[in-house]
Amino acid sequence: MIFHVVTIFPEFFGGILRHGVVGKAIESGVITVHIHNLRDWTRDRHKTVDDRPFGGGEGMLLKCEPLFDAVESIWPERDESKKVVLLSAQGGLFTQDTARNLVQSKEVLFICGRYEGVDERVAQYLADEELSIGDFVLSGGELAAALIMDAVGRLVPGVVGNQASTIQESFRTDEETGRKVLDCPQYTRPAEFRGWKVPEVLVGGNHAEIRKWRRMAALEKTARQRPDLLEEISKEAVP
Repeated sequence: MIFHVVTIFPEFFGGILRHGVVGKAIESGVITVHIHNLRDWTRDRHKTVDDRPFGGGEGMLLKCEPLFDAVESIWPERDESKKVVLLSAQGGLFTQDTARNLVQSKEVLFICGRYEGVDERVAQYLADEELSIGDFVLSGGELAAALIMDAVGRLVPGVVGNQASTIQESFRTDEETGRKVLDCPQYTRPAEFRGWKVPEVLVGGNHAEIRKWRRMAALEKTARQRPDLLEEISKEAVP
């Protein structure tokens, strides 16, 4: 899989992509990452990438012209296998399902927003998707790009040693509803630590009981940590 990142801070990615399973995948060539400096597509001696918004307002916006030039230069021809993602606080929420959709693409290009945002024509006519990693504001899209590349990259076949482990991790599919819930609590040795014991069912060897416990524990943890997921299931159950 190939990732492209268009940014005004290419040096940001110097170390962040060298670690973990994604770093190893880049080193082995399973994943390729190209970092592009947006200023390479400016046309003035100051390499200007931003300007004031029409109608007034605070801050500056990234201009559309260098962004269009950058994407069209990187991809002179575009098809459905190549996806442009604008990273923005106003975008749709990035989730594990989004990661699974993005990994179906052969190439993904991330536009890292900065300042007060990006000229809206980029979102309307250049980007295939506008994504946010949460309801908060970052200084720019670079951190979000690194996060999404990690989440998507580890789904690429050959990146994680046991690919099956990426199917049920952190989130799992509830057996009865078919909807996403949090994964069940996990334990390892020792079976008792400072008086806190691993649930007896997990060391009893009864696999049917273990499956039943894991489902109920997953639902309980979801109710505690992410009740919004259960609310979605409840709404779908209403005729």
